[in-house]
Amino acid sequence: MVEKSFDPEILYTKIVHYYVDKGHTKEQANNIAQAIIRREAKRRICKNVNCKHSSNEHIRQSQTCLVLDCNCTSFVK
Repeated sequence: MVEKSFDPEILYTKIVHYYVDKGHTKEQANNIAQAIIRREAKRRICKNVNCKHSSNEHIRQSQTCLVLDCNCTSFVK
């Protein structure tokens, strides 16, 4: 099974609305959302030096990379 792709725009919008509803200013909410999006994007990239593909390009159970010319055998967190 392939992991669901990461859509930063949808997550960004949800985060901004959440923090604005909690009483933060729009600028504060935007800064918080940007930090979270950066962290999530980094988390979803394979840390294997030779690979660097996203987690949705790996098969979840075996963690094998789906990119044909990549020899990554496991997703490194």
